[in-house]
Amino acid sequence: MSILLHWLVSALAVMISAYVLPGVHVQNFFVALVTAVVLGLINAIVKPIFVFFTLPITILTLGLFLLVINALLVLLASKIVPGFRVDGFWWALAFSIILSIVHPFLERVL
Repeated sequence: MSILLHWLVSALAVMISAYVLPGVHVQNFFVALVTAVVLGLINAIVKPIFVFFTLPITILTLGLFLLVINALLVLLASKIVPGFRVDGFWWALAFSIILSIVHPFLERVL
């Protein structure tokens, strides 16, 4: 049951983040659910590989390069999920930052 609740909270966080940012578009809640699943899978499978191969630059930038990796993964999700669109890199960066703020807040409230 907690996995289902976590999935719904993630989708709600995607909807709220897209509502706040005019450069991120989500058609409906079903698309937000699919986006939450795709982002979860990308973060579980692709992100560790990216982090491993970019570890020297991540250390050199004191971890700030992880924001770039997150933005690139959001752009990847926008290419995979129809109905989820991000207008550019900077919107993807802002979306990943807003999402990382909204998601823990919603989990704590719910």
